[in-house]
Amino acid sequence: MSAELLRRNASDWGAYALLPLIALATLPAMSFSTWLTLTVAGFAMGMMLFLMAAGLTLIFGLMQVFTFAHGAFITLGAYLAVSVLGALAGWSNADSWALNLAALAAALLAALMASGAAGYVFERVIIRRVYGAPLRQILITVGGLIIAEQLVVAVWGANPLPLPKPAAFRGSFILAGAAIETYRLIAVALGLVVYAALHLLLNRTRVGLLVRAGVENLEMVEALGYRIRRLFIGVFVTGTALAGLGGVMWALYQELVTRSIGSEMTILIFIILIIGGLGSIGGCFTAAILVGLVTNYVGFLAPKLALGSTIVLMMAVLLWRPRGLFPVGAE
Repeated sequence: MSAELLRRNASDWGAYALLPLIALATLPAMSFSTWLTLTVAGFAMGMMLFLMAAGLTLIFGLMQVFTFAHGAFITLGAYLAVSVLGALAGWSNADSWALNLAALAAALLAALMASGAAGYVFERVIIRRVYGAPLRQILITVGGLIIAEQLVVAVWGANPLPLPKPAAFRGSFILAGAAIETYRLIAVALGLVVYAALHLLLNRTRVGLLVRAGVENLEMVEALGYRIRRLFIGVFVTGTALAGLGGVMWALYQELVTRSIGSEMTILIFIILIIGGLGSIGGCFTAAILVGLVTNYVGFLAPKLALGSTIVLMMAVLLWRPRGLFPVGAE
């Protein structure tokens, strides 16, 4: 085995070990109960970030579409949650897990469908005209984000709107002396389900194989008789639908919705994509959890450094692995 291959294998193992190493490295700096609370909070935050970033991973990484309008679909999902949970206030405030869960599921379903439909229109009307033109994609999608924010103001108003969690998800419980919020466990469970579904779709199905092959050589795949561009439309719609889903979960986490909720997350989402490796679902998943953990640990240990912690993390990862933790070819 060559020295280069040994070095590469060691770097790969280091990427897999990064999460547990960071988590364990912070344990001596705080009590176990505090560490457990921060770790669960970091995982929950990471899962919500993954839900928002996974869609852009598909669109940006697999389709090579540079869209800065992704935040618009996050915003749409957040405001739809306000409307749906407001209409189902009786279910949301009821002393019943089943009704609370049904209200949340209704909000998630509405966000999925509406954001997916909006994504289809956006791709057909705007994106299809700028395929293969990165600079035009950036300019036109930034404009689309601005227009979308103004449409939100026209429909829901300019004032921030409160979005309380369903009653059963507002409390916390004690585990090993640590206070664990119930809602964070819901976020972790949903993030794991979405990750598993995307991983299986892209790596274990014919559709996923065709999408990845189309990214590598579109002309060859189409020459074999496959309409890969239709699959790309499906990828774009799936990506925007996931953005709406993430918007619901993040808005409930914040318990406040503003018209800039999506645009505020755009930079952080791109940082996650870069850390994980463009187009890599596994990399996006790992990077999102990594950002969530680092944000919570640094926010507790050194609050003044919290804002810049993700930038420092991205720089450190890129100096170590310039293509990100898990680039597409490594999955």
